[in-house]
Amino acid sequence: MARETLGLSEEHRDLRDSVRAFAGRHITETEVRAAVDAKTEQLPPFWAQLAEQGLFGLHLPESVGGAGFGLLELAVVLEELGRNMAPGPFLPTVLASAVLLEAGHHEHLAVLADGSATGAVGLGEGLTAERAEDGGLLVSGSAVPVLGAHLADVLVLRVGADSWVVLPGSAVEVSEAPSHDLTRRLATVTLAGVPVPAADVLDIPADRPHDLAAILFAAEACGIADWCTATAAEYAGVREQFGRPIGQFQGVKHRCARMLARTEAARACAWDAARAHDARDAAQEVVLAATVAGATCVEAGFSTAKDCIQVLGGIGFTWEHDAGLHLRRAQTSRLLLGSTAHWHQRVARLALGGVRREVTVDLPPEAAEIRAAVRAELAEAVALPEEERIGYLAERGYTAPHLPKPWGRGADAVEQLTIAEEMRTAQIRAHDMVIGNWVVPTLIRHGDEEQQRRFLPASLRGDITWCQLFSEPGAGSDLAGLATRAEKVEGGWKINGQKVWTSMATEAHYGILLARTDQDAPKHKGLSYFLLDMDSPGITIRPLRELTGEALFNEVFLDDVFVPDDMLVARPGDGWKLARTTLANERVALSQDSSLGAGGEALLELAAARADDHRLAVLGQILADAQAGALLGLRQTIRSLSGQQPGAESSIAKFLGVEHVQQVWETAMEWQGPAALHADHHRPDTGAPTATWKFLNTRCLSIAGGTTEVQLNIIGERLLGLPRDPEPHPKP
Repeated sequence: MARETLGLSEEHRDLRDSVRAFAGRHITETEVRAAVDAKTEQLPPFWAQLAEQGLFGLHLPESVGGAGFGLLELAVVLEELGRNMAPGPFLPTVLASAVLLEAGHHEHLAVLADGSATGAVGLGEGLTAERAEDGGLLVSGSAVPVLGAHLADVLVLRVGADSWVVLPGSAVEVSEAPSHDLTRRLATVTLAGVPVPAADVLDIPADRPHDLAAILFAAEACGIADWCTATAAEYAGVREQFGRPIGQFQGVKHRCARMLARTEAARACAWDAARAHDARDAAQEVVLAATVAGATCVEAGFSTAKDCIQVLGGIGFTWEHDAGLHLRRAQTSRLLLGSTAHWHQRVARLALGGVRREVTVDLPPEAAEIRAAVRAELAEAVALPEEERIGYLAERGYTAPHLPKPWGRGADAVEQLTIAEEMRTAQIRAHDMVIGNWVVPTLIRHGDEEQQRRFLPASLRGDITWCQLFSEPGAGSDLAGLATRAEKVEGGWKINGQKVWTSMATEAHYGILLARTDQDAPKHKGLSYFLLDMDSPGITIRPLRELTGEALFNEVFLDDVFVPDDMLVARPGDGWKLARTTLANERVALSQDSSLGAGGEALLELAAARADDHRLAVLGQILADAQAGALLGLRQTIRSLSGQQPGAESSIAKFLGVEHVQQVWETAMEWQGPAALHADHHRPDTGAPTATWKFLNTRCLSIAGGTTEVQLNIIGERLLGLPRDPEPHPKP
């Protein structure tokens, strides 16, 4: 499995590689097991080397001995250390310095930056204070548990509900506590009327240390999740049961695929929280990004650790396997940070309070010149009548800018995004070709000159509309199993068979048709790709009523339908290749919707009517998932802008997006209660579909275009490298 990273820039990848190499040399299994077996926690042998690398001060300003970077660089490091189960108090130390920096308290930063002092942050309750005469505090009580306090020279502790103080470790009583995480121990910190000067009472919002903790714990959890996913997939690829690798069994393959999906979603959220902090975005946006990370990432680390042990089976339950150590650390982080339900509720409360985080990307300087030229052309389009505007835009390549000239503009990622922005600003749209968006690129790559001349300009203008005739009743997602036959006759082909789930068949002028032209060839090699005139004799279309009661889809029966030779694209037998055609220059898009995602506003209205803790937790989970999906798309866009190869985000986003949308409308119906059970599926005032209609309609999303199960197979096989299902035995 190709390892991704939180950061996307070349510098971040270099940092990742450097830390990964360091970990390979110094954070060995021997060192980890020594920390497990130690009676009391000690600084690990590689502590000084971490300091020499400058990793403790990455996020701190140069004025205190730091490197002057930010939390995103620190997050890249934490992800790698989490993957390697690094023992020792690195995370509590950098969290302490991050909190002190945020509070403007610089006294201890230099020694924390150079690694000569360690730190810890007490996130829990248990300490109370009285106001001292000098304006300081007299602090008493016990803070438990505090991660890394046993070794800490500098302690940042929560006092009461909304105060934070900094104290030297020598000023308090610390006792190491029995710890679930055996590689990084917990301690109890006890104070009995300890005076804290006013200068050491931190000037920081009460929740800010928790937000910073969420960002850093989230980054480490991504490393845990990545290790667990890679370990499970590697084992599933080689461990054999019943005569085959267990990774071929869909139950195992799909579990691993879902592990990867959770890992990538977590990585996107942790990345966004760190970059929001570093960019000094609007304060409430920073809070929301950190809260989404707190709600998503640590839970993902915990879930993947559990799943890893399940895939490993008996070996995963042994003391000797490191999977148990990752499980212990992930669960420890999850409980220290606070319940996932708490973070979900906080996401919901922020959204109900009007906080939104828009998903946007900053375009490079060259976009300015592109923007000026595009804006001038679009200004002329705005002045045209609607019926002329579509043709104007098509002739200038705006229908599909990513396509090569003369059909598109040959636009790279920067130009595509600039065009999209300018068209939104001008409030105009080019023709949406729908199925034509698949047909046109195929004809550009594989069609002959006459086919291109005949069909491409008209499709781009909207004069020709298309449908797709691929699926069949007996094949479903298995396109290679198609039974529709095309028999060679004088001047063309005679086609017989049945297609199903063909949307817009009654309105389309033409269809793209896959049919079997060679009965003796292996099933995927005997297919050919035809362009079918939907007015041809022998075509019968029967609408299919769907769950909603409507009939968008159709069955299409083909009875001795004649297709001329010039409507065959490429050569006989090329159909499989053409059906899988992808664009050389992928379309690059970025949703400009708010972080609420589909249906978010509707759920907010329903939640506001009765905002109990359970409803808030469900709402927060749905909104966090929506944000994660949008961020996966944003990361993919940024990769395209920088010329990188696609990561796992696009495949994962498609899969997660379907489950998210279905949950949205199921939840909306549940919250409406019996009122959702009326028969009218459209609102009488606006005609807009109701939640009930959307619930029914979205059930097709996990079936159409390849079922969820097929998508999980693709993720497991193509992204994780798990073995493919064996070909079925031929029938005798």
